[in-house]
Amino acid sequence: MLPGLSFAVPLFGLLAEPVSVAHYLVVGAILFVSGIVCMAIKRNALGVLMGIELVLNGANVNFVAFASPYLQGAGSRSLGLDGQVIAVFVILLAAAEAAVALAITLNFYNNHATVDVDRADDLKG
Repeated sequence: MLPGLSFAVPLFGLLAEPVSVAHYLVVGAILFVSGIVCMAIKRNALGVLMGIELVLNGANVNFVAFASPYLQGAGSRSLGLDGQVIAVFVILLAAAEAAVALAITLNFYNNHATVDVDRADDLKG
């Protein structure tokens, strides 16, 4: 053991453990929950958009994890690419959603001089 690195011993034990589907599900859940929290506490429209992207990426990780060959039946002839295909479609959808949302945010900023989502219900006139 290296001197002064006593904290690293448990870390090396975690790295020696094989990565299972449960690890991917935990990462996906962390991404999903952090996105929900980000959407709930951010007042900035860009922060809310980042939260939406985190939620979508957490869902993508879970799609890929659930489509792994380890979770399929013994006689299954599937390649296990269902989750990857769904994840690609979600990524394409997220890119289109981000482009439209950023255009709306830019238009809102030009009209209100702020991107605070609490001001979105104020009508001009």
